[in-house]
Amino acid sequence: MVVGASAAGLYTAWLLARHGMPVSIFEQAPALCPEPRTLIVTREMLELLGPLGEASLLRPVRRFEIQAGGRTASVLLEQPDWVIERARLITTLAEHALAAGAELRPGWRFVGLEAAADRRIRLEFARRDGEREWVEPRIVIGADGAASRLAQAAGWPRPRTASLLQAVVHLPDDYPEDTVRVWFLPEQTPYFFWLIPAGDGQGVLGLIAETGAQARTALLHALEQQKLEPLAYQGGQVPLYAGWVPVHRRLGACDVYLVGDAAAQVKVSTVGGVVTGFRGARAVAAAIVHGNGHRELHALRRELNVHLWLRRILHQFDGDDYGRLLELLNERTRLWLGRCHRDRATLLLRRLCWNQPRLVWLALRALLGAGR
Repeated sequence: MVVGASAAGLYTAWLLARHGMPVSIFEQAPALCPEPRTLIVTREMLELLGPLGEASLLRPVRRFEIQAGGRTASVLLEQPDWVIERARLITTLAEHALAAGAELRPGWRFVGLEAAADRRIRLEFARRDGEREWVEPRIVIGADGAASRLAQAAGWPRPRTASLLQAVVHLPDDYPEDTVRVWFLPEQTPYFFWLIPAGDGQGVLGLIAETGAQARTALLHALEQQKLEPLAYQGGQVPLYAGWVPVHRRLGACDVYLVGDAAAQVKVSTVGGVVTGFRGARAVAAAIVHGNGHRELHALRRELNVHLWLRRILHQFDGDDYGRLLELLNERTRLWLGRCHRDRATLLLRRLCWNQPRLVWLALRALLGAGR
């Protein structure tokens, strides 16, 4: 059983159903109608999903323009990133999960769990009309987002979250449609702003902030500064990885797993969780079907911890520090930034520090400043 028709939950359901396992997906929304959200992912998503991920692709991204402290750096990607539409991705994953034999149960909200006879665990679901249903699964997978009710009911702590907010805008006529612009204004948010092309002359201007109020204020200011008019808004709460969350617990005779945002499997350096959520889902499916998956989980844990270390450094940066960072991006470091994507951060950091040792000095300076 899967609780929550998220991308990671549907991917897990598809992997399990392909191996002949009976899978029911309980989703609280009355119909599978995910809200649109434009995202950017690395090629790692296509390597994980294969043709399954192609339906969500909007356009390739071949260049990043990064701005901070009055400086600009341009990074040309050796292999493109991809702009995707989250709603399309979820719909496609649902179609394939159902075609593989999974069952989708929309309109059922998870209420809670309790012990039943013979060490079994009983899950309670409710519909809007008051109808109730109790299920006693042998395996249940929590995929119901950052505020996962199943995770909390099973004893996992609720993670901290940040607010993602972006506006759909008409791009300027001269905007290069293969380029993403990123800029850092730490006085407005400790994260960053972005402008992503989505096609047909449109794109999204957005940011991550600690709270929804901060995100709204900063986004309105950015729209005014960029002289862009909002056509629509997209947003959500993103869990902040603060340390590894064990993805498995045994409750009586029931195995409970978490995947995706429910397990806070998010790279906090960029606050992106699509690829890492899929990696966690694949490991959980392997654990259920084959009794392994530990190697993939260990690799994912290392990757998320590297991003956590990066975020702790970047949270100490002011505008001048970001300017110095861009100044240190010499030709070799920009080459490796374009060659190694951010879902392989361990390898990328090794290459960057080898080719520009002063980056280590900048990181240490920030950490020592935090200590003072």
